[in-house]
Amino acid sequence: MSFPELHQPQGPTGTEPVVLLHGGNVANWMWEPQLPALEDRLVVTPHLPGFGNRTSEPWPGLGVVADDIVQRVRELTGRERFHVVGLSLGGAVALHLAARHPDAAISVLASGVPLLPVTGIPRIATRLHLALWDKAWFWKAQAAAFRLPADSRGPYVDHGLSVRKETARAMLADVHSGRVPDGLSAYAGPLLLVAGEREPRSVLQSLATAATAVPRAQIRIAPGMHHVWNIEDPDLFAAMIVAWLDGRVEPRLRTR
Repeated sequence: MSFPELHQPQGPTGTEPVVLLHGGNVANWMWEPQLPALEDRLVVTPHLPGFGNRTSEPWPGLGVVADDIVQRVRELTGRERFHVVGLSLGGAVALHLAARHPDAAISVLASGVPLLPVTGIPRIATRLHLALWDKAWFWKAQAAAFRLPADSRGPYVDHGLSVRKETARAMLADVHSGRVPDGLSAYAGPLLLVAGEREPRSVLQSLATAATAVPRAQIRIAPGMHHVWNIEDPDLFAAMIVAWLDGRVEPRLRTR
């Protein structure tokens, strides 16, 4: 599924760009439902290494990916600073970006990031996932479980099959190690950390870890939502982004 990385605003804008970082096992097209709400802004939806049009590249680690994204966004936009939004893997990259490049990140919104090691049943599920990586039926089942719209399921399956198993194994090991990026506590910009109410326990428990490590961070719960909730409730996710870019927290999000 071909999807551009750069989305020009509809009309003149004086606002800074917003960068949307996709989750694992998908690519930048996952943000299509949110783009209409951001049409007045310059939006960048970069491909992370190993995904989308970069499936030939190995996974280099979260810190290197954060460096890569800063360079790519600056090349595409000519801007030094930008807002960062990430979901799941993209959220983990966003936090590493804030820690390593605080001069670049105007603000950060990250959803569904495990900041504690993933163990138990979720870890077993990951092993099963990798064992079935090259099975089309498995990706079709995943698409149904994530409640993807019918017209998105084919591209999701095709993309999942295109990602190399070694890329997925390295990426999952990196993310599931669960750690607060070194230097994040010193990030001085606005930071919003969100989890869906029905996320895995490791993600929900990570909110308390984040609150301790970064006391300035705002912590919220998305009521009734699972992990990939930009698809589950695209309008609420878009409203959350718009509110955050305007300096507010979407009121439908709950405090812990």
